[in-house]
Amino acid sequence: MNDCEFGYIYRLAKDYLKYVLQIPQLGVGPSKTSRLLQNVAFSVQKEVEKTLKPCLDNFDVISVDNARTIFNKVMEKEFEDGIINWGRIVTIFAFGGVLIKKLPRERIAPDVDTYKKISYLVAEFIMNNTAEWIRQNGGWENGFVKKFEPKSGWLTFLETTGKIFEILFLLKQYY
Repeated sequence: MNDCEFGYIYRLAKDYLKYVLQIPQLGVGPSKTSRLLQNVAFSVQKEVEKTLKPCLDNFDVISVDNARTIFNKVMEKEFEDGIINWGRIVTIFAFGGVLIKKLPRERIAPDVDTYKKISYLVAEFIMNNTAEWIRQNGGWENGFVKKFEPKSGWLTFLETTGKIFEILFLLKQYY
């Protein structure tokens, strides 16, 4: 399977958002790539949520459409310099996790449809903006996994954490 196909990336995004929402995986569990992505992106997401709690507390996501608007604005700003790397790609997933958790649970329960819609946004952005770079840099299996495997993960984790801080700083400009 081509690991830059929309379905593959969509599945990675769904697996990640299920992980964030603690939705049990039925049937076959997530792939090695998906598990590694969950660990890296969730670590980044937790650090950002802790560090930027005051900003995020004043930041409302009132609907999936609102989440799409916010996501697109922040991602457009993040990638406007044309630089793509694995750290920035991880932040796309982590930001999707931030948004899904910000949806008001009392009005819009993050059910199957909601996490699928946010997963679609993530996968669509990756396909439209970074898929060629992913292909040229080994794909998910031979690029991402090798970059983030535990033996080299800490330096990459620090680079990724820096990128997510930049993204959330951009949020302050909009909200």
